[in-house]
Amino acid sequence: MRIGVEQSLQNVVQALREKGHEVVELKQESDANGCDCCVMTGMDTNVMGIQNVATQGPVIEASGLSADQICQEVESRLQ
Repeated sequence: MRIGVEQSLQNVVQALREKGHEVVELKQESDANGCDCCVMTGMDTNVMGIQNVATQGPVIEASGLSADQICQEVESRLQ
């Protein structure tokens, strides 16, 4: 699984990598191309425009969730 994670969510990046996922840090919209799923905070979702276009997979809203909760959400959506 290839998962795009907003650059500001370093704890999520590390947690997903520890679980064996391929993680791409999302610095711009094109970084989401080819990702099975994207994780980002609501603050940057619309600013980056990723929610609309770049990924076919689910976009997970990270606000208010711990890194473990986000990992569980990612894994449940990608099964």
